[in-house]
Amino acid sequence: MPSNACQSLLDSITDRKCLVGVIGLGYVGLPLIDAFTSAGFSCIGFDVDPTKVQTLLKGKSYIKHIDDTKIAAWLSKGLFDATDDMARLSEPDVLLICVPTPLDSARDPDLRFVEGTCQAIAKQLRPGQLVVLESTTYPTTTRDVMVPILEQNGLQAGVDFFVAYSPEREDPGNPDFSAAGIPKVVGAINEDSQRCATALYENAVAGVVPVSSCEVAEAAKVLENIYRAVNIALVNELKVLFDDMDIDVWEVINAAKTKPFGFQAFYPGPGLGGHCIPIDPFYLSWLARKQGSNARFIELAGEVNRAMPDYVVTRTGTFLNEFKKPIRGSKICLLGVAYKKDVDDPRESPSFELMELLLRQGADLTYSDPHVPALPSMRHYDLPEMQSQSLTPEFLASQDAVLIATDHTAFDYDEIVRHAPLVIDTRNATACVGEHREKIRKC
Repeated sequence: MPSNACQSLLDSITDRKCLVGVIGLGYVGLPLIDAFTSAGFSCIGFDVDPTKVQTLLKGKSYIKHIDDTKIAAWLSKGLFDATDDMARLSEPDVLLICVPTPLDSARDPDLRFVEGTCQAIAKQLRPGQLVVLESTTYPTTTRDVMVPILEQNGLQAGVDFFVAYSPEREDPGNPDFSAAGIPKVVGAINEDSQRCATALYENAVAGVVPVSSCEVAEAAKVLENIYRAVNIALVNELKVLFDDMDIDVWEVINAAKTKPFGFQAFYPGPGLGGHCIPIDPFYLSWLARKQGSNARFIELAGEVNRAMPDYVVTRTGTFLNEFKKPIRGSKICLLGVAYKKDVDDPRESPSFELMELLLRQGADLTYSDPHVPALPSMRHYDLPEMQSQSLTPEFLASQDAVLIATDHTAFDYDEIVRHAPLVIDTRNATACVGEHREKIRKC
């Protein structure tokens, strides 16, 4: 039977009287707020960036797939507030943590944002609240890192307040999968915490997959991303091998995926991007080292994927040599700095490493991305201020090479190939281009 505190929270969830707090108003937090407000819950968004808070309170969005009309609707219905005042963390009945979990310079997990958020919560924590971590992390984080910090104010986790882990499952830019439409894995530190977290998500998303512990939920999320990282590394390695054999890896994959069983297509590229795949597998390899073991597949996949930007730049030099031009001094326009097609999300995009490598070799570099009008400042890259270029026929003709790093739908590939003297395609974006194919080099 649920405790009195648990039953009280369950009743408020069922009646939609539960106030949901979301900490971290980025690519995970805003879609979560959309899911909960759509289900009739009131939400408070917390973020340390006052600019984000003020933008949202004006009914404006800074994320492409959460548009202004949604923000305005939350406000007009009285279902949303935003603040940078962490003293208000005592107000919500539920707190969902959606903060970054990057790697440090040694590629070890960097939990300072999770730890800082938990310290802020601990100062305001009251009995009956549910705290759920959504940020991707390694197994044992919730129980061994979060709970001791939250209990610093004297309250007992699982008794006075409740703790769970439910990993974010976001696919930015994919209209087929909204936050409300993706099943949520939910694991918790005890039965009452599991009851509360399961009930919460059941009232806002398409389905809930309860698991026996927060460690299982943490491991499931890391497995999802390792699966993709390893398979992408496989096709990236095959791409290099097949290039040497003059075999088109894209044609190979398209042929293989006609098999109706036993095969899932993964595609090569110039490197890995996004918050999850380039980072999350290393949480588990770090944990393996702590346990005195190793995760060889993860480490090898990381080596292969991290090598792809260097490979692309080397191939770019080879292709320019065909025209008796070195990279140094050549005008090169990189197409796409978002990490995937049709989004404005630049997190961990391989385009930044490509830019850094090309500039280091003396390229006269520009970029074009309809979703990223100005080059954002990135933590790990020192790049000059740049603005997205319009791909006019005159501009394309003035370049020595155009390098397709992100295959946005908005790019007119027929026009690009028609006017650019050399097109280097890392995404097979030019597969349907019918004319001037002699200008295209796949990489």
